[in-house]
Amino acid sequence: MALVTAAELTQKASLGGYAVGAFNLNNMEILQAVINAAEEERSPVILQASQGGLSYAGIDYIVQMAKVAAENASVPVALNLDHGTSFEQAMECIRKGFSAVMVDGSHLPFEDNIALTKRVADVAQAVGVSVEAELGRIGGTEDDIVVSEAEALMTDPKEAVEFVERAKPDLLAIAIGTAHGVYKGVPRLDFQRLSAIREQVDVPLVLHGASGVSDDDIKKACKLGITKINIDTELRIAFSQAVRDTLAENPKEIDPRKILGPARDAMKQVVRAKMRLFGSSNKV
Repeated sequence: MALVTAAELTQKASLGGYAVGAFNLNNMEILQAVINAAEEERSPVILQASQGGLSYAGIDYIVQMAKVAAENASVPVALNLDHGTSFEQAMECIRKGFSAVMVDGSHLPFEDNIALTKRVADVAQAVGVSVEAELGRIGGTEDDIVVSEAEALMTDPKEAVEFVERAKPDLLAIAIGTAHGVYKGVPRLDFQRLSAIREQVDVPLVLHGASGVSDDDIKKACKLGITKINIDTELRIAFSQAVRDTLAENPKEIDPRKILGPARDAMKQVVRAKMRLFGSSNKV
């Protein structure tokens, strides 16, 4: 089937009380791991391309891989730009065939974030592409975007209401205590803040920096209204560990298929586990 929008998938998730996993795409093995997991779990899924993914693989490769996967899949698949940095980049992704874009103006002053998001939304939504925005700063590192702990500001519920009303995003990523990358300590999610935002904002809510958050906290976040959850770091860990193990057992191995195949399988198991945790299994 053709690519669908992230809005379509998350609106259904909101009604069903579960979240859809969004997994970062960098190469063919990751793509196959994610799609195979989605097929086996009968789960909708969102593929994402970050700044690093686009630089590494190239936008044309990313789009064509995702389109081939979606056309051959029996489950709904979306392709989302992750942490887009400008209007121009969002437009390029739309022209190339992305079905969803996330424009990150969270580092900007409130009014500028609204203006950027609204500008992207006006164009994207007119051509059937959904838009995710971010309000509040999520700590850690996302490719070349770094937010220090001091800068990581939680999303204000009242600002979230005004932001959604004026900027018109289809999805809203909120900051409630998560961080990108590997956690240095134990993440503490502000569930009271999440509940307050959910009560006042009527668009699907997104949780970034979820790799490393406890299963119990993830389940609670889904119950309280999170409908899209981003996962990247845990895929990287599974991939790299599997490659290390394979080469440790067979140090003379030179066949990329025998080196990357086990890594693909390891990532697939991570994705399957996340889909079960998020509650999206058997939702197709």
